[in-house]
Amino acid sequence: MQLSRDDLLTAYRQMRTIREFEERLHVEFAGGEIPGFVHLYAGEEASAVGVCLHLKDDIDCIASTHRGHGHCIAKNCDVKGMMAEIYGRKDGLCGGKGGSMHIADLSKGMMGANGIVGGGPPLICGAALTAKTLKTGGVAIAFVGDGASNQGTTLESYNLAKVWNLPAVFVVEDNGYAESTASGWSVGGAQVERAKGFGMPAEQVDGHDFFAVHEAAREAIERARNGEGPSLLHVVLNRYYGHFEGDATTYRGEGEVEELRASRDCMAAFRQRVTEVGLLEPAQMDQIDTEVGALIDDAVASARTGPAPQAADLMTDVYVSY
Repeated sequence: MQLSRDDLLTAYRQMRTIREFEERLHVEFAGGEIPGFVHLYAGEEASAVGVCLHLKDDIDCIASTHRGHGHCIAKNCDVKGMMAEIYGRKDGLCGGKGGSMHIADLSKGMMGANGIVGGGPPLICGAALTAKTLKTGGVAIAFVGDGASNQGTTLESYNLAKVWNLPAVFVVEDNGYAESTASGWSVGGAQVERAKGFGMPAEQVDGHDFFAVHEAAREAIERARNGEGPSLLHVVLNRYYGHFEGDATTYRGEGEVEELRASRDCMAAFRQRVTEVGLLEPAQMDQIDTEVGALIDDAVASARTGPAPQAADLMTDVYVSY
């Protein structure tokens, strides 16, 4: 599928926004102002953007993982609202109640990051069933890590989506580690064969190659929209930081991350490819870099000084009264 220059610029802007957001959070978290746990997505940008560029805010839904910032940005969530949420501010996307691991914006079809490993697949089965029943044409996407592929919630969702022929796509982001366990010791490359065991089409794709992810996602999402049922994408990629901020990463090899940044960077690969063939000019992407840097600076400045939730906010957004 040939992407227009506008599409390419959008893709680059979203990937750059994710990268700058995460790199800045790495610095800000070390300052001690951000509460709770933070899990960074840097290095995995091509997966979220390659998939979500095919989606619509009004009819398509995604469910994320505990490593959810990239998925939020790719699904067009407000960056300043996200930063405020991570800082625990009242003007955050969830009023400061969700924090890093529970950002959601239903107006954008972002059903939420999720601290439960394998918590997203059952949610998107519900969203996909709604889309099928109401005939909206919508598709539901679950992003899961390779560690979540061993969870019963995920396996049961595969089964349910296939049996009910739901418009769903499961995107397994295999970043090499299920927390601190190398994926070679867990499911690893067996994702495609496992999906076939449930009767789903499945494909393994290089998560460092935006164009490969974008094309594989297009095929899977089109199948779902056309009523042909669920699919699975096994996206093989790498994260540049530990499982969480503060992780000593003693399980990683010496120089491993530095080598990955030098040789397996989806951002660098994208930039090289589009400039070599003359689709985009370096100056266009340099301008985006400048604009994104200013956006992140503004988001951090606003989040640092934003209002904190008050006692009166405690019982809002509670569905059941006790």
